[in-house]
Amino acid sequence: MSDEAFDSVWDAIEDTAAEAEKMKLRSSLMMALEQHISRQGWTQGEAAVQLGVTQPRVSDLMRGKVHLFGLYTLVNMAVAAGLHIEMHVQDPA
Repeated sequence: MSDEAFDSVWDAIEDTAAEAEKMKLRSSLMMALEQHISRQGWTQGEAAVQLGVTQPRVSDLMRGKVHLFGLYTLVNMAVAAGLHIEMHVQDPA
């Protein structure tokens, strides 16, 4: 077993730093969408209408199936939900 430390689970399981960063963005958007849907009290059907997707798609989102969602799709869904997205880029410490 390795004693190597990682900043996130994505850093540990993805093959490249770029893939890890994309997964971090995707998972953050998914969590924000799930929280927004819950706060609004929407059913999956209502969320589907608001987001412009199907109910099974919302189910996948709520179950955290990150591998089924691309970054562009999640951005579109967040904007459709009325969320504002900001991105911060940092130099490594």
